[in-house]
Amino acid sequence: MNTHMVIELKEEKGVQTVLSAIEAYKARLQTSIARTQRRLKQFEEKYGVATDDFLKNMTAEEMEGGDIEYVEWAGEAKILAGLQEELTELTDVRYQLH
Repeated sequence: MNTHMVIELKEEKGVQTVLSAIEAYKARLQTSIARTQRRLKQFEEKYGVATDDFLKNMTAEEMEGGDIEYVEWAGEAKILAGLQEELTELTDVRYQLH
């Protein structure tokens, strides 16, 4: 299902401002994704387990840092998923100027 959104601008030069803002936000998302992936890699290297396997199979009791580390790792995984979803949504945006 496609959703259409109409943005009315007072002047034509505002189009570039809106498009630049979207591109800048996408760049920030990409930076955040890379940072979150680095954090996840630290956990993966420490425990020798991929994040997907961690989420499916590990418990806080199996971790050196216990509950805190478990929550941090799981939280980073959730943050990454949200960032990637948001970037995909913005990447899939199509626009048409009239």
